[in-house]
Amino acid sequence: MSKYKCIIFDCDGVLVDSEPIGNQVLVDMANELGANIDLEYAYKHFKGGKMQSCVDKISVLINQPIPEDFTTRYRQYSFEAFKTKIQPIQGVIDLIQSLKIPYCVASSGPENKIRLNLELTGLLPYFEHKIFSCYTIQKWKPSPDVFNWAAETLGFNPHECLVIEDSLTGVRAAKNGGFDVIGYTAHDYNNELKNEATFALSSMEAIKKMLMDS
Repeated sequence: MSKYKCIIFDCDGVLVDSEPIGNQVLVDMANELGANIDLEYAYKHFKGGKMQSCVDKISVLINQPIPEDFTTRYRQYSFEAFKTKIQPIQGVIDLIQSLKIPYCVASSGPENKIRLNLELTGLLPYFEHKIFSCYTIQKWKPSPDVFNWAAETLGFNPHECLVIEDSLTGVRAAKNGGFDVIGYTAHDYNNELKNEATFALSSMEAIKKMLMDS
């Protein structure tokens, strides 16, 4: 039996393969303004971050204010892209179905985005009434607040929970809150997670095995 009593999943890049889609939309929109960046830049500087922080970085790159409707259009364009391209992370449904302990999702994205992506990938039924968004509490990673909120709501202390994250920002948020955290490294292009996460694993199958063996 696992020593953990609760699993807290990040959403983008952990439950759903949305990072390439959302970041490509952001790159395209930024480049229309003259940013001249690529997807690798986005993974390094935008992944796991608050949307406003991404906007601020783009503003610095182009040396002028971002149009007021930028975020609204990004949500529109990315949602459209998600509807035709998004898939669940390989092996994550099998992992979820194997869990014998409570679990939830805690994400930096707005709840409507989380729900859309979970619904499109067939994951929403697993997470109804177990969705925690940074937007709800207006506190973003690397602050641990969203993880603390999730753990407290489900009735657990941080040391009883295991967070699964794919971004350095998310890993640091978990550690800042006293949580053990798996750095899911399948798309850790910068090789950043292994030095900061409690565990570093590259597949959902490996995570499932770890939980069964621990």
